[in-house]
Amino acid sequence: MTEQALDLRRSVRIVRRRWIAVVIVAVLGFLAGAGYAVLKPPTLVSSALVVLPTSTHDVPTQVVIADSDPVLSAALPKIKPAMSLQALDKKVRVRSLTSNIITISAEGGSPAQAEGNANAVADAYVSYVNNANSASGKVQARLLESATVATGRSLLVELPLKGGAGALLGALAGAIGALALGRGDRRLRERDEIANAIGVPVLASIPVDHPSDARQWARLLEEYEPNVSDAWRLCNALRYLGLADVVSAQVSNGSVTVLSLSSDRRALSLGPQLAAFAASLGIPTALVLVSQQDMNATAALRAACEAPPSSRQSSQLRLAVADHDGMAGPEPDAMLTVIVEVLDSRAPRVADTTHPDATLIGVSAGGATSEQLASIAAAAAAVGCQIEGILVADPDSADRTTGRVPLLTRSAQRRMPTRLTGMPVRVNGTPTENRTTETRR
Repeated sequence: MTEQALDLRRSVRIVRRRWIAVVIVAVLGFLAGAGYAVLKPPTLVSSALVVLPTSTHDVPTQVVIADSDPVLSAALPKIKPAMSLQALDKKVRVRSLTSNIITISAEGGSPAQAEGNANAVADAYVSYVNNANSASGKVQARLLESATVATGRSLLVELPLKGGAGALLGALAGAIGALALGRGDRRLRERDEIANAIGVPVLASIPVDHPSDARQWARLLEEYEPNVSDAWRLCNALRYLGLADVVSAQVSNGSVTVLSLSSDRRALSLGPQLAAFAASLGIPTALVLVSQQDMNATAALRAACEAPPSSRQSSQLRLAVADHDGMAGPEPDAMLTVIVEVLDSRAPRVADTTHPDATLIGVSAGGATSEQLASIAAAAAAVGCQIEGILVADPDSADRTTGRVPLLTRSAQRRMPTRLTGMPVRVNGTPTENRTTETRR
């Protein structure tokens, strides 16, 4: 039951993440249902009653005659709009109501059409059987009650019904499609999934901006100010990395590298926002962009870093670019250096010229698979860097996990032998003198 409940919750999260697609398919289903109702409007039915003499014993024969081709052919001139004999035959139903009363029902697109069709067939039948030359002989039939009332749903009622049915089927189809796509999607979205992929804790998860050009990147670096909760998460991340003294201005030249993938564009903002946040606290901060693999992914940020500083840019924030042949390390004039390095998603390779105090992975919710995170960690290990934590951009609003990985610690003190005395020892069931026993705690 627990596995079923977890699977159900996961399915609900998958559908919720793709709710826009589900809504679009539901709207298309509604339009399809409403269009079907318009193209094939609902039919209304009206009935006329014909009474036969009480002496008539073969009423079933009269029912067949009333629905026969000669009667329907005689009624065709009065049918509006005009239709073929076969079409009229499909719209007319005749049955016996009592032993000498038959009812002639006809369909129509409107009340007037249904009533006119029923009355036309009833008049044609009465004229036919009252003729002495009829195939069944003359029968004194007469119209007992004309068709005056049409029953059935109108188009105004049919539209929401068929439209609603189409919307329901569309939503169901959209949900099934979302589940099919979501279950095949191996990208990690929850913080626990991201942390467990490489056994490294999530230090902070914050919403990020999504600049698309150099001007927007410049505005982010000038104006970024996280809310209280996000600022607290970033401070906790620095404290976890042992850089809390940098925040309190008690130590200098701390550095942290944020690694991300070129395919995960949202994660690129994590490093710049961390640097802008530190600068907003009055900490001399340097943001260094390492461009060594995918130049297109960082072109706009690179242009913003190489542009002359504007008057609005904080004096505490310095921007620099280090190419693959340049040294990327702590800036001498900065108390905190944030190095942003974007790796090729297909073959990540970390620059071996970086020597940060801490190395982090920046990833957005749904931005990478466990294999990609492991490849980043392996690339960092190849140059002697150990991943200390993960920063998550744009966390899933439905994610209730934390991404904390429990750290198993061993006691730093060695257990020493302890001398115990006064324990009675029995030999063959008889107590003897106390013996000294050594044991280890």
